[in-house]
Parts: sequence; structure tokens; C-alpha cells
Amino acid sequence: MTNPTPLPQPRYPQPDLNTLPEDIRTKILEVQEKSGFVPNVFLAFARRPAEWRAFFAYHDALMLRTESSLTKGEREMIITTTSAANSCLYCVVAHGAILRIYEKKPLVADQVAVNYRKADITPRQRAMLDFAMKVCLHSATVEDADFDALHAHGFDDEDIWDIAGITAFFGLSNRMANVTSMMPNPEFYLLGRVPKAK
Repeated sequence: MTNPTPLPQPRYPQPDLNTLPEDIRTKILEVQEKSGFVPNVFLAFARRPAEWRAFFAYHDALMLRTESSLTKGEREMIITTTSAANSCLYCVVAHGAILRIYEKKPLVADQVAVNYRKADITPRQRAMLDFAMKVCLHSATVEDADFDALHAHGFDDEDIWDIAGITAFFGLSNRMANVTSMMPNPEFYLLGRVPKAK
């Protein structure tokens, strides 16, 4: 029996948490307290503090926006589906875990990552993902008819901006994760797959 190929190592060393600026260190420790571990993206991007602040400020502006009709689960569907199209292992695994938790469906992340057209989602969510995939792969071809299709499912123009913004932002994240060889934390793989023991 041959030994398995070792997992790729990050191309850039992660900074020591204790050497980071106080605002970044505090935020990372809050995430660790909440989730029980530090997702690798937080340390990987912290090597450039100004970019870390800009990245997470934009992330929060998109993902925590309360005026949108998109649910937290739908936002994670967009990320998981488009990250799979961009072959980003980190984002598919990490955001797939969050999707499973928000939707309370252990299969949905795998379904949308492989073929969202066959996933256990609503027609509204499928229309949302049709548009997200067009933005992801063929944004130059977006036209008024795409807006009309989303309007028919109850999305307004601000919701459509959200779908496009999330897709575009995570396109950046996907590419940086791939270039830096960012690997998912092992903890992500099981999150939301097996119900917690009561």
C-alpha cells in the first residue's frame, strides 16, 4: 500500500496571533471563542493588516446586511455554489459547513456544490443561483432579462445587487485561497452533518 500524498502546505506562513495588531487579534479571538477554532482565512489574510481590515469590512457589509430579503442560508448557498465553480476547496468546505447549519439540511451543501439544479432547494433559490452562476462565469452577458427572471421570484434590485456582490466578493476570496494554497480546517468537514447529541 502506498502512502497518501501529503496535503499541500500554505504558500505563505501564517502570522503569530500574538504579533498582530490589537484590533485584528481581538476579532480573531472572538471568532475562536464562538466557533471553537480559528478558521484559516482569518490568519492567512492577517499577514497584511490593511487588507485584512478591508476584506472583513466588505465581508461583513455584504453578509450581515439586514435590509436584504436573502436569508443567511441563501447567502451561503451562493458562496458554496460559486466557490465550487471556481474550484475553491477552502470556501466550498467552510461555507458548505455554515450552509448546513443555517439550513438545517445535512445534504444541501454537497448538492449545491456538485449540481445546484438537482439540489433540494426552492424555485426561488434556484433562480438566485442561476443568476449567481452567470455573474460568476459570464458576467459580461448579464442583461435585463436576468433581472426580470429574478423579479418574478420576488427579488428586488437591491437583492440582485446582493447576489452579484456576494458572488464577486467570494470570487476574490476563491482566487486568493487557491493561490495561497489555503486548506480548510478539519473542523469544518463534520459541522452540520450529524445532529448534536441532546
